[in-house]
Amino acid sequence: MTANSLPISQEDPHFVTSKSRQLNVQIAQEEVYSFFVEIVKKLSPDDVLREFKGLFIDGLYSQDSHSIPGIYSIFLDDKEQEFCNTIKRCSYIIINNWTTNRKEKYIQELVNLFANENIKINRNNFPAINICQTWLENFINSKDYQELKLFAAKYEESSKGHWANRYTSYLLVDQSVNENNPREQQEAAIKLSRQIKDKFKFELAMYIARSQSAVSSTTRYKNPSILGDNVLHLIKAIVLKKGVFSHENIANIFIKQTQEQTLEEFKISIEKYLFFSGDNQELVETLRRKFADKLSLWKKDYSQEIITKELLLRTCNRVIDSLTTENGKEPSSLFILLLTQGHSLTLVIILLKTILICRNSRRHLEIRIAHLIRYYEKYPEDECKWVINFMEIFNITFAIYAENVEYNLIKIEEEEQSSNPQLNLDGYRVFSQMKVDRQK
Repeated sequence: MTANSLPISQEDPHFVTSKSRQLNVQIAQEEVYSFFVEIVKKLSPDDVLREFKGLFIDGLYSQDSHSIPGIYSIFLDDKEQEFCNTIKRCSYIIINNWTTNRKEKYIQELVNLFANENIKINRNNFPAINICQTWLENFINSKDYQELKLFAAKYEESSKGHWANRYTSYLLVDQSVNENNPREQQEAAIKLSRQIKDKFKFELAMYIARSQSAVSSTTRYKNPSILGDNVLHLIKAIVLKKGVFSHENIANIFIKQTQEQTLEEFKISIEKYLFFSGDNQELVETLRRKFADKLSLWKKDYSQEIITKELLLRTCNRVIDSLTTENGKEPSSLFILLLTQGHSLTLVIILLKTILICRNSRRHLEIRIAHLIRYYEKYPEDECKWVINFMEIFNITFAIYAENVEYNLIKIEEEEQSSNPQLNLDGYRVFSQMKVDRQK
């Protein structure tokens, strides 16, 4: 089967008739989608790429082109957005299949079909052709194409890509929940986001194991973070909070103690829970006041409502907003305060404690992280070092507290006259164990 099998002629110069103008766009789109669903299963990736390029690109940029390629004739009545939706969905139909069948390396070739060197601006005297070229060029310059490029970013060398590409998994979560995106895009985003997170967790566990062994080489498993060897000390400090006084146990106690509270009472409780402890008490007190002022004004009409699962979720989402971004565009004042003063770990632990009392808020948190990345990605890496440091600590902390990894800190050297393990973390080693991920 070829593109010519579609119920659209790419070669007939008289295709644009009054009858064809009345063609139901939705039916025509479904025919195109079915075509790609079929060929991506039967043809080689090279042939699929050839069909895709022939359908959406070649006909527009042929030097002797004096007719509208068939696919574009569907959208003649000022339906540029429908054209954009069609090319998006066709792309993600292909991406989903290649991801499932481990042909991901061809995804970059699909994305590169729209690269500047492959799209030659070639205006001619046929106005309709020029309009269609403009549509394609608008797509290439759109957010939709930037999102498509994320699926190829994992195959770029980190030194060549933008710094934000290191955190693609969060941008993909944002794609996966956007109801304006086609179903195939949402599914592809979920798969790739999970794949990237699992890869990071595995590489982190392997790096920890190799770097603590005198006989093992670290060359096979590189440090997946950019924090250098100092990451081991950070991991030990995080894992140290296990056992009776672990974040999980304290979260479970908090959940039990607040079950029958009103929203007004819960606001006071969660403030104490999140900001209890901290080395810099002056900073913690400042944060607590600013946080309390924000939260106290939220949902005042519901103050006497008993906390339900739904209200807990909404409250924790509100907490996350106040600590990250409240409008999805600019960072919140609390986010800036903590990071500019070098307290990335403090912020990460507060966010972790929030998720531990309401795991359903995890997706909302990752969406807010995506919004922060989008805000800061327009700045060069040198100006975003404090944000990047936060992202690295966030990645590591949530990898340690992942459902399918268990980390433990084991003492290997006796300490002298001290019972505080923080005084000599070098005397401890971190051991990790991978569990079965039941979500797969």
